[in-house]
Amino acid sequence: MKNDMRPPRAQARATQIETHGITRQDDYAWLRADNWQEVMKDPTVLDGDIRAYLEAENAYQDAQMSETKPLQDTLFSEMRGRIKEDDSAVPSPDGPYAYSLKYETGGQHPIFYRTPRDGGQETVMVNGDQEADGKAYFKIAGASHSPDHKLLAWAYDDKGSEYFSLQFRDLESGKDLAYSIEDTGSGGVFSADSKFVFYVRLDANHRPSKLFRHEIGTDPASDVLVYEEKDAGFFMGVGKTQSGDTIVIDIHDHETSEVWMIPSDQPTADPVLIAPRQTGIEYSIDDHGDQLYILTNSDDAEDFKIVTAPKANPGRDNWHDLVPHKAGCLILSHCVYKSFMTRLEREDGLPRIVIRNLENGSEHSVAFDEEAYSLGLSGGYEFDTDTIRFSYSSMTTPAQTFDYNVKTGERVLRKEQEVPSGHTASDYVTRRLMAPAADGETVPVSILYRKDTPLNGSAPLLLYGYGSYGISIPASFNTNCLSLVDRGFVYAIAHIRGGKEKGFGWYKAGRRENKKNTFTDFIAAADHLVAENFTGYDKIIAQGGSAGGMLMGAIANLAPEKFAGIIAEVPFVDVLATMLDDTLPLTPPEWPEWGNPITDKTAYEYIASYSPYDNVEAKDYPAILALAGLTDPRVTYWEPAKWVAKLRATKTGDSLLMLKTNMDAGHGGASGRFDRLKEVALVQAFALKIAGKV
Repeated sequence: MKNDMRPPRAQARATQIETHGITRQDDYAWLRADNWQEVMKDPTVLDGDIRAYLEAENAYQDAQMSETKPLQDTLFSEMRGRIKEDDSAVPSPDGPYAYSLKYETGGQHPIFYRTPRDGGQETVMVNGDQEADGKAYFKIAGASHSPDHKLLAWAYDDKGSEYFSLQFRDLESGKDLAYSIEDTGSGGVFSADSKFVFYVRLDANHRPSKLFRHEIGTDPASDVLVYEEKDAGFFMGVGKTQSGDTIVIDIHDHETSEVWMIPSDQPTADPVLIAPRQTGIEYSIDDHGDQLYILTNSDDAEDFKIVTAPKANPGRDNWHDLVPHKAGCLILSHCVYKSFMTRLEREDGLPRIVIRNLENGSEHSVAFDEEAYSLGLSGGYEFDTDTIRFSYSSMTTPAQTFDYNVKTGERVLRKEQEVPSGHTASDYVTRRLMAPAADGETVPVSILYRKDTPLNGSAPLLLYGYGSYGISIPASFNTNCLSLVDRGFVYAIAHIRGGKEKGFGWYKAGRRENKKNTFTDFIAAADHLVAENFTGYDKIIAQGGSAGGMLMGAIANLAPEKFAGIIAEVPFVDVLATMLDDTLPLTPPEWPEWGNPITDKTAYEYIASYSPYDNVEAKDYPAILALAGLTDPRVTYWEPAKWVAKLRATKTGDSLLMLKTNMDAGHGGASGRFDRLKEVALVQAFALKIAGKV
């Protein structure tokens, strides 16, 4: 059934913009609210014309998808049925207590609690459901307890704008202190004596530019500025080493980092620089006594190495290799304990955990045998331990949590993800394919399908991609995608350039002047899946979010005939205009990823050649569903709004084009675990509709 409601048309208001002597016209620049900073904190102040357009698009989307409402309800019920509603994490011991979080039946938000270390009565520290009551949006950033176990620092966002309010809760009384700290980047880090908390405050442009030290119980107005990052191109965060001995100030963009440290037992000491920032050099630290253990790509270690340095003199001249660089084996992270060090590394696209004995240097690894799987390490709270915790899953295997004794090799399964509605792994097949790219590279593709799915080109296929910032998309268990797979879909992930699936070089080959490889790799993956008879071009639905949404916009322009539909979630599609706007939260830190079109004409011209919004043409496009968040500080709402407006005015044909803006949320969509499923159900209903399965 076709809904005849006419699609809304945004008014074209021509704006001429000149850069490097090049003039471009933007008819929909007016959709960017001049008061966007205020809108992030108070969505009611959005300009009336802009709000009217967004609401008209929402009404159109709702009408066009009205026939799928029963299907959406069914999908929602299926996905919710795969979630163990009264679920809980495996408790993590720390001194006299074990800390954990859980969900209650019907609850949307986590409940943070603790018990005596060896078991006993639970004490709820923060009940997310109670805190969220009456709020359209609510998200807890995290909850960290003080070393003396008397206080909890926890932060929440009730707008979706990622400005967090930092609270301090007395764990004996269960009540928050009489004040909060506003506009923080999330949580706080306690000093060793539990008297001070370090936190990052966001400025008016949503940049984490200042680190403060707060003395518990005092007026936040008197908090001490510990460090201010003057370069708008760098992010800043604060953390603590595994030993708890060092407060770590981490400053970085997408290719360069700098770390300062403060002794945790000397919280009022001035921060000490480890090594000054040097363009293209990244490093991160952990510690052990008077030694630092540093993960770095220094000295042309493209896939990273681990070095040591004395805390007293930590500069690069004193860095000595401990784990040398091995080309093609990317070290992802490291963590140092009292008697051993762990590292997570990836080789040939698959991860493994390596444990190194710090006394004799011997090593052994933990790995698995499936073709494609995901592996993660959890640091835990304790330094003096022989046990590490890791998680494992594959596209067919639900997540498993193991405790592993590094001395005995004993592996204890502590938790296995339950699928209450049932899951039989043997009903499904997971594969890893290698799709040939035009330049001779091969692109890994992870796929999942039911054993009874015909592989003769007739099956619809959802192809997911990201391909930016070096982020690798794991081949992990995802209960949501089963609703499509059980309806005959093949589910595929294209591990395209721009991620680190094949090492750091895979990332470099998909950023800045090589960005177009990301798009052509995705198209190559689609070509290969068709060539191998998994699907046909008229049955592929492409999906990506954020920078993956930019990928969606690019492939829509480059190869619209190869996709039946496109799902672009909070899509970064107005790349050129955003990279030219240095007032936006993420623009200066993003220049190493995309190039700086303000100062570099070559970068301007290259970005202009692929920026999805700037390359919309009068041609047939696939069906498109775009999702936005009004208070999104990462991909601002006006990017998808402008893109859809221009597509609607420019494209030929009558393919379905819809924009849904969440007026109560930001980048991550709805905050509750079940509310979020309603958005997933909408996305899947769109895929099924386009595939002719409705």
